[in-house]
Amino acid sequence: MTDALPTLTRVITERVACDWRRAWALAADPLRMPEWASGLSSGHFTREGAHWRFETAEGSRARVRFAPANDFGVLDHWVMPEAPAGAAEIYLPFRVIGLGEGACEFQFTLLRQPSMDDAAFERDARWIARDLRTLRDLLEAPPGA
Repeated sequence: MTDALPTLTRVITERVACDWRRAWALAADPLRMPEWASGLSSGHFTREGAHWRFETAEGSRARVRFAPANDFGVLDHWVMPEAPAGAAEIYLPFRVIGLGEGACEFQFTLLRQPSMDDAAFERDARWIARDLRTLRDLLEAPPGA
């Protein structure tokens, strides 16, 4: 009997009662990310050319670049950790899909990194799901809430 191959991807979704364009605009704004992306930002984003520099929730520093503004719901981003030296850039595919009048779905594809064991992959999947729920709650909150 052979060992099962590890899961390499997981699509994490969250349905939102919101127009996809409004959802995309909020999710694509780096300055709004501290409100919902707990793993990506501690709230200290600074722009440096085509990249944004930030401090992670764990206290390390990294740079991130985002897919250009678009009409397709693409929210992809690439994170480059500053340490350890020579760390690989991490690709994070992220979409918002319109589901008709006033509804959309976020779809975030978690890609297993070479150094990830099963526990780390599951932890990251739970973390992303929690952040997407926070983003949903932010978008669905009554105005002025």
